[in-house]
Amino acid sequence: MAAIDLNADLGEGMSEDAELTAQVTSANVACGFHAGDVETMAVTVRRAREHRVAVGAHPSYRDRENFGRSPMNPSPDALQADLEAQLSALAEVAVGAMVEVRYLKPHGALYNRIAIDPEQAEVVARVAAAAGLPLVGLPHSAIEAAADRLRVRFVREAFADRGYLPDGRLAPRGEPGAVLSDPEVVALRAVRLAREHRVTALDGTEITVEAASLCVHGDTPGAARLARAVRAALEAEGIDLRAFA
Repeated sequence: MAAIDLNADLGEGMSEDAELTAQVTSANVACGFHAGDVETMAVTVRRAREHRVAVGAHPSYRDRENFGRSPMNPSPDALQADLEAQLSALAEVAVGAMVEVRYLKPHGALYNRIAIDPEQAEVVARVAAAAGLPLVGLPHSAIEAAADRLRVRFVREAFADRGYLPDGRLAPRGEPGAVLSDPEVVALRAVRLAREHRVTALDGTEITVEAASLCVHGDTPGAARLARAVRAALEAEGIDLRAFA
């Protein structure tokens, strides 16, 4: 039986978090630098525990004003310190809830930057290695290469609710078709990604995206409805939904 993880970004202050948590197998928990705080982390971790959902850290640049989606150029030392602070904050909350933080998935602009920037990718991989955490990111990217060098387990990810460029990167959010919110379209894409490892890019190009985890963003319009549709479609195809970590 084929199997895949279904993850979502949670604890970011969105109204559908409770319902979304019930649909996924992994929860990427905002660690305070782009969204969230100790209270939201605690609520999110408790919900994940109740639904037997794996908990992962979802750190970002220090950018609450723009939800972690502004490109930034911190020094390697500053970036490492920021990542370590966010991991520490979530780990402390998780310990209190008797939950283990099981992976690291960067957020927003940082996620996109480490796909192409070896220097920042090296910092993120080094932090993951020190914490003993797997890394989630784009396939065949700078962060995958950095993870391989440092012997960090790397989990390739695909996005059911985002448009792709022909080179396999995510389309910038301002472009038409970059964010998908039709449940039927998103569910069909998820099944194809899980079964065939293929997706149609914005220019019509067919590209290969091999992934062990699928993401539905918590701030995509109708996120819970999308996740329900994705889960139902995958299960109807006999694809087992299980956390990778």
